Amino acid sequence: MRPASYGVMIAVVLLLLIPEWRNNTLQVLEYNQARPEPLSYAKAVSIASPSVVNIYSEEITSSQLYGTKARRPTNLGSGVIMDAAGYLLTNYHVVQNADLITVLLQNGQQFPAELIGFDTYTDLAVLKVETNNLPVIPQIANLQSLAGDVVLAIGNPFNLGQTVTQGVISATGRSGLSAINYLEFLQMDAAINDGNSGGALINTNGELVGINSRKFTGAKESIQGIFFAIPYSLANKVMRKIIANGRVIRGFLGVSISTIQSARNGFTIGTVHENSPAKKA
Repeated sequence: MRPASYGVMIAVVLLLLIPEWRNNTLQVLEYNQARPEPLSYAKAVSIASPSVVNIYSEEITSSQLYGTKARRPTNLGSGVIMDAAGYLLTNYHVVQNADLITVLLQNGQQFPAELIGFDTYTDLAVLKVETNNLPVIPQIANLQSLAGDVVLAIGNPFNLGQTVTQGVISATGRSGLSAINYLEFLQMDAAINDGNSGGALINTNGELVGINSRKFTGAKESIQGIFFAIPYSLANKVMRKIIANGRVIRGFLGVSISTIQSARNGFTIGTVHENSPAKKA
């Protein structure tokens, strides 16, 4: 008989003769069978993260201090690959006034990017890179986010490299954060720092929920856990309009409503703006 067989026989005999050992062994076996898998968002991150890129933008400026040598201050941000044709979304403030834009993929590939267009109201910009086989982030056309949904923010804060922060959607439909108040933002507590702007906000399936935009500022008190993202439905709509027209075309009436007088079944026009559709009408 082989030594291994002797070992198994001895172990069985010891388990039968010593109840404490037998009970401990059974407890270990029962624990291993009933042990739940640890909660992890690694699958969602692995699905979405290849589509989140680093964006470096440079503005060429001449300086008296440096004579004829041009200075190139670099602005840092993130972006999301939205379309296999090479279209990316990012925040407009990431590429504002940029003369050179470079996109760095997570696999190390680097491409120059063209600014297709931008929208200052939503702080969104569309970039395009000339390459094939880009990893496109998963998107759900009718995705609706709710307060309490778990979300993950992916970006490149402070140029540390791709980083994931986790939180929940604190509220939906936040307005007053843009020049036009009807825009509705997602509020969440997934941290956004310098360099995260323009990155992806995803759900636990790895699907795009929004484009990370900004943190709450303006108050004197120390602020924690208040960050905002542009909802996917709005970001996608803006992107498609920019691709089609180079800009976002919005309806404009051209009147101001009077706050002094109010009509019972309508509103009172206070001012008609020059060169507006209302003035022409």
